[in-house]
Amino acid sequence: MSSPTFAQLLKNVGDVAGAGDDESPVHQVLTMEPHLHHSNIPFVLSFSNLTYSVKSRRKVSFTAISGRRNDETPVTRTKVLLNDISGEARDGELLAVLGASGSGKSTLIDALANRIAKKSLKGAITLNGEILHSKLLKVISAYVMQDDILYPMLTVEETLMFSAEFRLPRTLSKSKKKARVQALIDQLGLRSAAKTIIGDEGHRGVSGGERRRVSIGIDIIHDPIILFLDEPTSGLDSTSAFMVIKVLQRIAHSGSIVIMSIHQPSYRILGLLDRLIFLSRGLTVYSGSPLHLPQFFADFGHPIPENENRTEFALDLIRELEGSPGGTKILVDFNRTWQSTKRNSEATTARYDLSLKEAISASISRGKLVPGATNDAANPTSMVPTFANPIWTEMAVLSKRSFTNSWRMQEIFAVRFGAVMVTGFILATMFWRLDNSPKGVRERLGFFAFAMSTTYYTCADALPVFIQERYIFMRETAYNAYRRSSYCLSHALVSIPALIFLAISFAALTFWAVGLDGGASGFLFYFIVILASFWAGNSFVTFLSGIVPHVMLGYTIVVAILAYFLLFSGFFMNRDRIPSYWIWFHYLSLVKYPYEAVLQNEFKDPTKCFVRGVQLFDNSPLGAVPNSLKEKLLGSISTTLKVRITSSTCVTTGADILVQQGITQLNKWNCLWVTIAWGFFFRILFYFCLLLGSKNKRR
Repeated sequence: MSSPTFAQLLKNVGDVAGAGDDESPVHQVLTMEPHLHHSNIPFVLSFSNLTYSVKSRRKVSFTAISGRRNDETPVTRTKVLLNDISGEARDGELLAVLGASGSGKSTLIDALANRIAKKSLKGAITLNGEILHSKLLKVISAYVMQDDILYPMLTVEETLMFSAEFRLPRTLSKSKKKARVQALIDQLGLRSAAKTIIGDEGHRGVSGGERRRVSIGIDIIHDPIILFLDEPTSGLDSTSAFMVIKVLQRIAHSGSIVIMSIHQPSYRILGLLDRLIFLSRGLTVYSGSPLHLPQFFADFGHPIPENENRTEFALDLIRELEGSPGGTKILVDFNRTWQSTKRNSEATTARYDLSLKEAISASISRGKLVPGATNDAANPTSMVPTFANPIWTEMAVLSKRSFTNSWRMQEIFAVRFGAVMVTGFILATMFWRLDNSPKGVRERLGFFAFAMSTTYYTCADALPVFIQERYIFMRETAYNAYRRSSYCLSHALVSIPALIFLAISFAALTFWAVGLDGGASGFLFYFIVILASFWAGNSFVTFLSGIVPHVMLGYTIVVAILAYFLLFSGFFMNRDRIPSYWIWFHYLSLVKYPYEAVLQNEFKDPTKCFVRGVQLFDNSPLGAVPNSLKEKLLGSISTTLKVRITSSTCVTTGADILVQQGITQLNKWNCLWVTIAWGFFFRILFYFCLLLGSKNKRR
């Protein structure tokens, strides 16, 4: 009988919730072809001679040599974080990396998880004897960061369900995905907290231990073959830490390689670990089973006292040696000799009779839900697609998640809506029913300048959105949960309904109250311009959030740049009066284009007059003289110009005002299209920020 293809095996994957022990369900093992049964370990991740160093610049004083004070020269030094580290991790086992702070624990985890640039890391990493390519590793592995960064207003069940939508194969039905989530909730011991929100500083949610288990759950929803964890017990009490490691043990027993860094495990946790690697300043001081620790240190001449925690004793001894003149070199050398002797006396290297392709196929048949499959199984890298879902599915799930989280934090939108409405109310009452006099013209100009700049300032609330989500985004995209383009598009789509609501509210509050011209068509264009301004402002602030790492720094930059946009918009100084060396900023001003659009919408009627007869003197010192004298002056002007000008003669129309303001280059529709185009331009820049600035790799 021919071997089943990878795709056929995946189609046979059913509900992973099977019969389990009294604590949690385990994965259902499906019947396989007889020739696929193997007694040896299916997966072995081997790493050899891993070396990684960074360069640091320090100032070294040469006072004693030169005889001068403050004579400091920058010197570049190389710091070795990993120094010839070798070992292996096996399917079904827990591998823990231990050591004091700065020993290289997290660096080793990052190296194995492909979070260090290839040109910086030396050595080899293989899975079942084959080089582990980055593309395949992203699909079959997961990385749990030390910090539990989650959406605060989603419940535990919703958080896991959204992760399932991203990571599980599109071939699985909705019901099976829900069943997988429910099985995982039981496996993680989160049944009592399933309907509880994650919470944050302002909203009470799950406990620290439950939060950590949720962080693990979102990365193991697809049953990764390899699971990396950086300090999964950090900040937890002993009971919560033990429960977390117990969960990881069950994950390993389900057919995964679990590799984690841990600072100082308790006695109970130590009993759950299968293999240990002790590091000291980037060097291996011990590698092997926890059961061999007493013999190792006894042979070294430092036997572990009875009733003492083995790892605590080992870490204390390592720390003591690090402070000695010779450092831990003697222990490193002894470990090499001891390991060599032990390998000669007993076989410790796992054997695997399955190739990587066969091992992945066997893993799928046992219930591993690696995202998607193709019929081309020629090599392991082509066996699984890069992403589990098409782009439109990713956009739908991302939009739903973002909207759900935002909807439960309505106070944020309420504050923004309140700011827009208060500003609109103040403008409506300040500029109530403006007339068509020269003063009314000046007041209209001031109203439009302030109104258009307000639309941009009220978009500053978009700044913290991505800054707070940055590490969630980096974690999810690092292992191909979804495309960066999907996130960028959904981020824009989710913002549009709120922008429409704000724009129509502001337009309706101010248009008729101020007495703007144009009727229904004028109001519609006025509303569209305000909406375009909100869109451009929101996109601009979103782009800045992709560059600026801190919220307060971002707010400072936003306020400053928007002030410059208003300054160069043409309100305070006409275009022809702006110095030539600053004119480029005038055309970059986001306020310029909507400001000119609404002015043209207001003064577009060539028959509407704004200055008649004696009103000609209103903006001059002659404005205070009696009207009878103004009429005599008009008569003198008429005689001189040979044009009859009376008190009812129209002197200035709307077209004249536009010329006076220097608005002669673009019509109102072109100004509108430019404003909308600015919004799309900044969204494209935001995408490139996501593409180039979220690699999350050490150099």
